Amino acid sequence: KDVDRAADLIARCLIMTGVKKDDVLQNMMTYGLFTGALVMHYGAEKVGVLVIPAGPGNTKRQIALMQDFKTTTLHLTPSYALYLASVMHNEGLDPKKDFFLRRAYLGSEPYSEETRNKIEKFFGIDVYNSYGLSEMNGPGVAFECMEKDGMHLWEDNFIMEIIDPETGEKLPEGEKGELVLTTLCREAMPILRYRTRDIVMIIPGKCKCGRTHRRISRIIGRSDDMIIIRGVNIFPQQIEQVLMGIKAVAQNYQIVLEAYDQMTVRVEISKDLFDGRVEHLVNLQNEITEKLRSEILVKPKVELLEPGTLPISEGKSTRVIDKRTL
Repeated sequence: KDVDRAADLIARCLIMTGVKKDDVLQNMMTYGLFTGALVMHYGAEKVGVLVIPAGPGNTKRQIALMQDFKTTTLHLTPSYALYLASVMHNEGLDPKKDFFLRRAYLGSEPYSEETRNKIEKFFGIDVYNSYGLSEMNGPGVAFECMEKDGMHLWEDNFIMEIIDPETGEKLPEGEKGELVLTTLCREAMPILRYRTRDIVMIIPGKCKCGRTHRRISRIIGRSDDMIIIRGVNIFPQQIEQVLMGIKAVAQNYQIVLEAYDQMTVRVEISKDLFDGRVEHLVNLQNEITEKLRSEILVKPKVELLEPGTLPISEGKSTRVIDKRTL
């Protein structure tokens, strides 16, 4: 019954974003003991769409499946969406002309609005933010509607609270804090006041779509992945937000932390910048450094790399390498 209810919530999410029976959903999340792929699969079947259980990786095969089955909807991680875009670009494919894509659901990793914009622009589709966690059945705990102004959390299934992660004090709407959830309908494993570690806020007011379930913001960060550099609290999503807002930056980046609180941001940039003119690289390096310093209040070292230099992630990405604890 719990699995069936979780699938019902996903079906609700899909219909809310315009999915119909003639859609084809290519599921690029990991199947197996991970709830992300299976719950989405079951929910999509309830709507009546064709589901392609592709799983992650093997990108050229993914592209072939998209073409063969005329895929309209993708379910994948944001980091893999960026990698898929880079492969299509290198293969000379135009997703707006060569495919039938209409929308994508991104989940499993926090990501910035700038990353969403980049993915939407490249693929020419609508990208919707999906929130869930295995402890609460998987994806579909909260989902964006077509307004894309926060994720409606299904309060007929979950009680939500926002607390101060340090004191446990309950916070009002509009203040950032840790999301705490209680299951209302779970039979096999009901959970009371589960601390998700995800930092969000409840968005005040009603959504333009007319739905009355309250909305949470995108995941701002996690209370357990916060980086502390020279006494300053930094979330990796702040760095991604800056990088993805710079046109010359490609899809991949990495944050390296070393002894004495030294932070290096390694970022791949467009091939066009490697034109033999050092001043172009220096100017871009300075621009990235200053924009990061302004956002995170710490001046990092910025290392510019050619596309394809950093490890490629086809599942959940590892953005932070902390050598201080090695």
